[in-house]
Amino acid sequence: MNAMNVYDVVRRPLVTERTMRTLGDSNTYVFEVHPKANKIQIRTAVEKLFGVKVLRVNTANQVGKVRFSRAGGRFSQHQAPTVKKAYVKLREGDSIELV
Repeated sequence: MNAMNVYDVVRRPLVTERTMRTLGDSNTYVFEVHPKANKIQIRTAVEKLFGVKVLRVNTANQVGKVRFSRAGGRFSQHQAPTVKKAYVKLREGDSIELV
């Protein structure tokens, strides 16, 4: 695999009600990451981008749903994009400003 820089690895933070609840409970942030990025690359990218200490990284692949539509009298099928998420737990006292 080609070497990815930190901006290729971490695509964007995921800010939803559910991710904000995990942030409040356990100081864990959720990011959308490159599908081929591994946990070590994610850890180093978050530490370099935000200047924090990462304790643990968990990843999850969310497979896109297949959706059907009926436009113009014909049925068509398409698939939502597949997304890789990284759940990053930070050291106590560290935080990331998302806004």
